[in-house]
Amino acid sequence: MSTTLPQDLRSDAKENRDRVLAAARELFATEGLDVTMREIARHAGVGPATLYRRFPTKADLVRAAFVNELDACRSIVVDAVADPDPWRGFRGIIERVLVLNARNQGFTDAFLSAYPDAVDFRAQREAAVRGIVAVARRAIDAGALRADFVVDDFLIVLLAARGLSSTTEAERTRAARRYAALVIDGLRASDRHGPLPPSPRLLPSVIPG
Repeated sequence: MSTTLPQDLRSDAKENRDRVLAAARELFATEGLDVTMREIARHAGVGPATLYRRFPTKADLVRAAFVNELDACRSIVVDAVADPDPWRGFRGIIERVLVLNARNQGFTDAFLSAYPDAVDFRAQREAAVRGIVAVARRAIDAGALRADFVVDDFLIVLLAARGLSSTTEAERTRAARRYAALVIDGLRASDRHGPLPPSPRLLPSVIPG
């Protein structure tokens, strides 16, 4: 028992932390950053003491929840890069990122407004762009993704999805999935596609058409 108990305790601690972060992200997205720590603890199914032991202050929890959001985005891109099927990997980025953003957009907006300098995520953003570029290039080479796609198109897709913010979370999620399907169908390589207008070049890293 003495050899397994510490591992069990570590597993329980990680599970509690994950539940707290998931609850925080959900409540921050729907209720705003003014939601209380007690409400978050109750939503996560843990006691206030457990919550404060992991996150001594509200600012600690808010920042950790945002970093957790960044990690979720990073995992999506990492999974796509590792997928041996580049088109499946590319589709996964579109689908999963749109749904993730639809669920947590309110939290992301609130965090960046309240804590504009709390997290420097330039490195994560640049790594994500590099990963998306790598997957897209492979999908183009495989003849699955239209050859005139540039990474700026991905940013345009994300910006357009922000129009879903006025609906409920459930409606946003359904709309995000349908929007993802429409986007993917439009980006699929096809002889029926006409040429795209010039890219606005919103990001420095692009995929030549």
